[in-house]
Amino acid sequence: MAEKQLRRNLAVLPIGTVMKLTGQTARQIRYYEAQQLVLPERTAGHQRLFSLNDVDRLLELKDYLAEGATIAQIRQIYQKQAQKRQQPELSDTQTRQLLAQELLSVSGLVGQRSAISQSSKLY
Repeated sequence: MAEKQLRRNLAVLPIGTVMKLTGQTARQIRYYEAQQLVLPERTAGHQRLFSLNDVDRLLELKDYLAEGATIAQIRQIYQKQAQKRQQPELSDTQTRQLLAQELLSVSGLVGQRSAISQSSKLY
């Protein structure tokens, strides 16, 4: 698994190849880079090199835009994804505790609603 992920992160594709794979122009790709939606590596001669993950990101951007999303909305999506990746995963015990707390708070609200509806019937 780690080896596969390592291969997908290797920046070896020049922009011409990426253009063919994604159907996007060099100008579009450079724009997405300027917007920091894709961050290709650079060689010593400043040539952009893309990984398979970069290509996936560009195709995903193309799909979002085709669905009518704006660049700002796409940026928000990616920021939320990055935040989720940074959050530590909960253990099974922690997940059960959170679920129990949620269930108690919901059942408390249900109890409050029924008490309110009972008191409103009195009037």
